[in-house]
Amino acid sequence: MRSERLRNLLKRKQKNYLFYIEHDYSYEILRPLQKEIQKQGDRVCWFLVGKQINNHLSEAERELKTVEEVIEYNPQACFVPGNTIPNFIPGLKVQVFHSLEWKKKTTFRIRNCFGLYCTHGPSTTNTFNVLKQKHQHFDVIETGWPKTDALFEAIPLNFPEARGPIILYAPTFSPKLTSAAELHDSINKLSKQQSWFWIIKFHPKMDPKLVDQYREIEGKNLKIIETDSIAPLLKSAELMVSDTSSVIGEFALLQKPTITLNNAMPDDYIINISNHTELESAINTVLTGTTAIYEEVAVYAKQLHPYYDGQSSRRVLQAVTNISEKNLNYLKPKPRNIFRHMKMRMKLNYWKG
Repeated sequence: MRSERLRNLLKRKQKNYLFYIEHDYSYEILRPLQKEIQKQGDRVCWFLVGKQINNHLSEAERELKTVEEVIEYNPQACFVPGNTIPNFIPGLKVQVFHSLEWKKKTTFRIRNCFGLYCTHGPSTTNTFNVLKQKHQHFDVIETGWPKTDALFEAIPLNFPEARGPIILYAPTFSPKLTSAAELHDSINKLSKQQSWFWIIKFHPKMDPKLVDQYREIEGKNLKIIETDSIAPLLKSAELMVSDTSSVIGEFALLQKPTITLNNAMPDDYIINISNHTELESAINTVLTGTTAIYEEVAVYAKQLHPYYDGQSSRRVLQAVTNISEKNLNYLKPKPRNIFRHMKMRMKLNYWKG
């Protein structure tokens, strides 16, 4: 006898969804959403755009290779963790963001590409509701971030060689903001003098020369981890060292503190240092169990992303359904932005339509 869920799946027409991606970080953001789409009995395809994206799709994941294939596929909605998508791609354009946007706060650029912004929590929702009233050609629904579904489900990695607290070092790649060069010698020294166990995860865009410098100091208390998923590392670490990386927000959702070097927007939820010589003292401050920083992290996380149920992907799909069922005449037409869309046509070498 068929289950009720199976009968419901057979009654309705499958929905087609598209992932429009230009950077490798998109895989980790969108795979939880893919899992939920498939759980609901619908289809999803990937469209990889540009020279900065590498193909990390599995054999089970379907890729569309041309614009013509995308148009024929005719997705109901396109999910984008980047900044733009051409208007000739069919379907509702949904912005899901490439990070938790913790460092931008009130600075967001509207590029007139999206019909729906799926925001993460009050800190971004409030800002985008103001922008919604100003522009009036998109809607805003707070859903949480799909990537966090995997974060809450992740299983910590086992490091049997660790003899002390595990510290994750996850710097940003930006040459102007990264702490990698300045902290190299301090991390090297601390990995040899202390029992702390360092795991290091570099951004895919990190300068290879800096990565090589850290490879040279790998040892029994320092290990570089190469992985597409940072979630298990975040679960494994007791504290994190960074700078201005957006992963700070993800770590905060686990109610864990971060030490930063010259953070661009320091606040009470992080311990910010201005010189590499302060690193050891800052780590000791956290490890001795001061509660004040944990309280600040909890307050910050609630504003950033108040969802801990691992159901953000489900909420995103429900938001798309809600918008699709509306008469979108309540939204104003988007500005044409002929120059921007011409650039996107050139990038994709598509001139039809």
